[in-house]
Amino acid sequence: VVGVLCTDSQGLNLGCEGTLSDEHAGIISVLAQQAAKLTSDPTDTPVVCLESDSGNIMIQKHDSITVAVHKLLS
Repeated sequence: VVGVLCTDSQGLNLGCEGTLSDEHAGIISVLAQQAAKLTSDPTDTPVVCLESDSGNIMIQKHDSITVAVHKLLS
């Protein structure tokens, strides 16, 4: 894991470390909110996974907090 970021539902950065920074907070929050609109089950919490050749960023919303984790492929 090379980066972690937490945002609130407004996209405000609550804390970050590593490769994920304050500039990523808004888009991470929006991606989680948009993914939740794709399911008809309100209890379903989708995980957004952005994949690249070098690693993945996984994003999931937990209540009013959205968490993103950046992981490099080993």
